[in-house]
Amino acid sequence: MRVNKIYVYPVKSLRATELDSATLTKHGFTYDRRYMILKVLEDGSYQNMAVASFSEMTLFFTSITVPEDGDALKGTITITYKPPKGQQKTLDIPLKPKVDGLEAMDIIMHRSPTKAHKMNREYNEWLSSCFGYEVVLAYLGDNLRNVLMSTSGNKQEASNGWFSSITSKATQLVVGANNEQSQITFADCAPYLIVSEKSMDDVHNRLPEGQQMDITKFRPNIVISGAEEVWEEDFWGELTIGGETRVVCEHNCSRCKSINIDYATGLPGTTEAGSILKKLNSNRRVDPGAKWSPIFGRYSFLHPGSEGHTINLGDEVIVSKRNAERTRFDWEGLATN
Repeated sequence: MRVNKIYVYPVKSLRATELDSATLTKHGFTYDRRYMILKVLEDGSYQNMAVASFSEMTLFFTSITVPEDGDALKGTITITYKPPKGQQKTLDIPLKPKVDGLEAMDIIMHRSPTKAHKMNREYNEWLSSCFGYEVVLAYLGDNLRNVLMSTSGNKQEASNGWFSSITSKATQLVVGANNEQSQITFADCAPYLIVSEKSMDDVHNRLPEGQQMDITKFRPNIVISGAEEVWEEDFWGELTIGGETRVVCEHNCSRCKSINIDYATGLPGTTEAGSILKKLNSNRRVDPGAKWSPIFGRYSFLHPGSEGHTINLGDEVIVSKRNAERTRFDWEGLATN
């Protein structure tokens, strides 16, 4: 197997930036999901924005520019807004802004709180003009969120939370000596999402002949090619990339209606691809802990010994640990809303 695609999402829920290589950290790829956008509500509070509820976010494309000297303070993220009708326009934001003087914000994602920095008015006004309602751009900076499904076996209780009771005995065996609290950026619940191109072929086969689905709708960080069987990744416990970089495949990724969005229009899809969630439901409800959602991909964490490694397109990938059974979320007793 090989690394076929590498993606980062510098602004959460906007379109991906494709890379030839990337540096891995325990918190995710460098520059992945360090920004997010929030809607300003009538009472002045903020609502987190994600594709499932704000499909128009798919009309915003991103690219990253890093100077030759590698100084992130001089780097930029370019956001390009491409509406189906009207003229496209672009905005450059700092890859790593100076946060002195920026207003502090409290943000909670999946019941895991963190602090962030509200970006300057010029960025917020540009984004608001594109969305047609008031939004703000938040930068995470040096802040992080606790992972409530900890790879170190540190079960993190929250006052309420859909991941607060999830633990993994399998990973305790792999990295049980690491007692440091796992933390992430604005990614939903794990630093990395790994998917198999072989399984994506099975997704394409559910559509009319000649139609294919954009794999980035599944928001992967790493796409693996060359698997022997469709859906074999359900049983991947650990991957070794490039002979030395170890990534622990911890949990299944359950899917929501965001994969039904038509990326060309930024609206819910009206073709066969717009019902792909239902099509996957036919045989991909394979995790009894998430029995109402189809599974595609593996939430993954970096092994402690691989901190700072770089992976490249074309790197060899081997399954260095394979689970005898599929992993399972323990949803019992969790509050729902």
